[in-house]
Amino acid sequence: MSSSEIAYDFSPHLRVYKDGRVERLDGTATVPPSYDQNTGVLSKDVAISASTPCLSARVYIPTETTIYNHSDANRKKLPLLVYFHGGAFCLETPFSPMYHDYLNSLVSEADVVAVSVHYRRAPEHPLPAAYDDSWTALEWVSSHSGGDGPDEWLSAYADLRKVYMAGDSAGGNIAHHMGLRFGCALKSKTSSWVGGIDLRGIILVQPFFMGNEPIGNERTNLTTRSLLIGLWRLACPSATDGCDDPRINPEKDPRLSSMGCHRVLIFIAEKEVQREREWLYRDLLVKSGWEGSVEVMEAKGEGHQFHLFHPTSDDAVSLMRRFVSFLKENEICRG
Repeated sequence: MSSSEIAYDFSPHLRVYKDGRVERLDGTATVPPSYDQNTGVLSKDVAISASTPCLSARVYIPTETTIYNHSDANRKKLPLLVYFHGGAFCLETPFSPMYHDYLNSLVSEADVVAVSVHYRRAPEHPLPAAYDDSWTALEWVSSHSGGDGPDEWLSAYADLRKVYMAGDSAGGNIAHHMGLRFGCALKSKTSSWVGGIDLRGIILVQPFFMGNEPIGNERTNLTTRSLLIGLWRLACPSATDGCDDPRINPEKDPRLSSMGCHRVLIFIAEKEVQREREWLYRDLLVKSGWEGSVEVMEAKGEGHQFHLFHPTSDDAVSLMRRFVSFLKENEICRG
């Protein structure tokens, strides 16, 4: 078999060859952790699981309120944001310039500690690998609840009574599923470590949801919908129901009422293919019996991940401002 024979071609994003080789054409650039002079945010990379060497995270702290705050009387632990990057489960990492820069800005604006999870990607590691890795990352976060966990930054600066999860695109899908899994674990008491985390809210930025029957923008943008369906099948070959698998279609998931927090914020872009799917998710969550509140902010005239591609645009700045205010509203409400 020739190594140049292509099995799946998702150009300009990636190609999969018949010999199993994966060629990523997009989202491959990386930058090292650093001190960002523009925001005053310091980052480092940490290993999460010895049994899964590919599983790691980039951790961010705002230095002015952590290591450079020398007043013990004024020092307090900061809320913790666990972030899951997008990329259709196949592309990007927390180490890409786009995500690194965005987390620097978000951590600075919100004054939070952040853990950006580097989960295993498909197709080399098909789903549920990304879900399992993200769950393991949450367990690792919980190990710092007593102030003596394996990472000194989280132990010293992160308040696990004030934890949030967020993600964009596929990362939004992951954050949604972690919220459900967390809520189910709290109710069933099957994972004792979840008691070490107070999950205050979840932010989903244009989450990756689909369904077998097209709705809204999916009916008119068939090319993009076809690409997304192909990437979903590549990422999750075990999805025998295609895009009606509950992992990609929340309408088919009976666990929605188990969402493990009291507030959810959804960011939608008017021109993205999945717009109506995300509005439907809002309606499903409200009608599920979940005892929480869900908010939506829609950016008119914008496409998928506009806030990452054009972070200084007016709409991206508005998104950041609402993201930060959501976190601070939780602080005001819960103290």
